[in-house]
Amino acid sequence: MDEPTFIRAAQKGDVAAFNQLVRAYQAQVYRTAYRVLGDAASAQDATQDAFISAYKHLRAFRGGSFKAWLLRIVTNACYDQLRVKQRRPSASLDAMLLDPDNPAPGLERAASESPHDFAERQELGATIQRGLATLPNDQRMTLVLVDVEGLSYEDAADALATNVGTVKSRLSRGRAALRDFLVKQEELLPARYRLNSERV
Repeated sequence: MDEPTFIRAAQKGDVAAFNQLVRAYQAQVYRTAYRVLGDAASAQDATQDAFISAYKHLRAFRGGSFKAWLLRIVTNACYDQLRVKQRRPSASLDAMLLDPDNPAPGLERAASESPHDFAERQELGATIQRGLATLPNDQRMTLVLVDVEGLSYEDAADALATNVGTVKSRLSRGRAALRDFLVKQEELLPARYRLNSERV
């Protein structure tokens, strides 16, 4: 995809060009929102809000990483969703778990994967998602952008409207907290992911 060409066309009002950008990034934007928010409905809302906002503000995009710019918009949409949830908490713990009928992108069963391996990977994914839900919002956002979406420190800093030092600090604290959570959940992890003296 010739991204710069589509961006320029979309900035001039070409809806078809913008739709190409949406198709290119919708899975990543949804996945980011899902990992941050923990449930499919909120992630869908944040994704839709992010693309509407991106369309409205596309003329303000002045170059650089379009992905980082777009992920900044979705992180803002996620913050909006989280603020609403804090004012009116209504989600149960179960809503924070992976929905087996609507798995996050990347958690679908691969053709070469055995049912047992798929079940183990889903179990691990659910445990990690519960761990992410325990992190403060800023650490969770940073961890998702860097460790899940693979953004560089610089792009994550741009997406989060902060500096690289803050990204590294949040990432370090978030990783440590998630690691501690996973250690405490060891009995819930699939056997091959457990840290124990029997596995060398």
